[in-house]
Amino acid sequence: MTAPSSLIPPPSSLDVLAQDIKRWGAALGFQQVGIAGCELGEAETRLLDWLARGYHGDMEYMERHGTKRSRPADLVPGTLRVIAARMNYLPPDARDGWDVLHDGSRAYVSRYALGRDYHKVMRARMQKLADRIAAEIGEFRYRVFTDTAPVMEVELAKVSGLGWRGKHTLLLNREAGSYFFLGELYTDLPLPVDQAQGEHCGTCSRCIAICPTRAIVGPYQLDARRCISYLTIEHKGPIPEELRPLVGNRVYGCDDCQLVCPWNRFSSASGEPDFAVRNGLDDVSLVELFSWSERDFFERLAGSAIYRIGYERWLRNIAVGLGNAPTSDAVVAALGARAEDPSALVREHVAWALDRHRATRRVTRAS
Repeated sequence: MTAPSSLIPPPSSLDVLAQDIKRWGAALGFQQVGIAGCELGEAETRLLDWLARGYHGDMEYMERHGTKRSRPADLVPGTLRVIAARMNYLPPDARDGWDVLHDGSRAYVSRYALGRDYHKVMRARMQKLADRIAAEIGEFRYRVFTDTAPVMEVELAKVSGLGWRGKHTLLLNREAGSYFFLGELYTDLPLPVDQAQGEHCGTCSRCIAICPTRAIVGPYQLDARRCISYLTIEHKGPIPEELRPLVGNRVYGCDDCQLVCPWNRFSSASGEPDFAVRNGLDDVSLVELFSWSERDFFERLAGSAIYRIGYERWLRNIAVGLGNAPTSDAVVAALGARAEDPSALVREHVAWALDRHRATRRVTRAS
């Protein structure tokens, strides 16, 4: 929306408005709100290098959007500032992540995806913040984003003072760790900008060492082609066979680099009801999930972030998890029931998983 220039508050009032925006954001459930400028030159250089190395895998849209991601005013003409906000998502009653990962018969779902789709929640809440601003100053030009467009969310959050970029490339905050979602409001309001925080990772490199597939190839460098989150969510084809054993029981996303991060000792559970665990996904067996019909998938996961990967990729991921699970009659039977699945993608991963269990059983009998 476009506001007549006469409705833009004078500089003295902009300072007050910036503080009001942060107060309104807190009232809407955000844990922190900051304001950033649009100069992301250093981040743009890193982005272009990352793309040149092919680290984005088959996410062609990353390359297609180019510098629109690092130049807010190119994406939304007239943008002068970005209002960034974060909201905690860790469900208070979810089973401990390490406990699930260490139980190979259970399915690990990234903690952010246990409840309602964050895109919907964050976007609606950011829109309410925009509406509150408009109620105060009249209509103004803005656009809301929540991981739905070429936006450098982490960099903008960093510049706005919400935290610093950790070596795993996620945003970290001293009081909150990294278990939070980010949202942005691009606007032409010339608000005062906040100061970026210093970095506090020091010599720690636990996130790099823990990565199951060695996707974090160096501090602040992620090769998405090896990342389990990419492989189980963004990647549409077969998961590379050499990486399948390393995926373990992670069927949607991966949190290892967050689970091991010392700063997440300070993370807080979310008070947002929409992020509460749904469908028991914090602690469910791989066999049970593999028995879901396509109708079960779409009915149970409607409104979930998982919904968008579709049933075929969901089965692909679970087949890999079952291939890595402790061998049992139940596991082999579950895989065998889908050996002739209509999907060639699913059949391939089921065949791989069954071969793993046959080999394990041969070794067991021989010993």
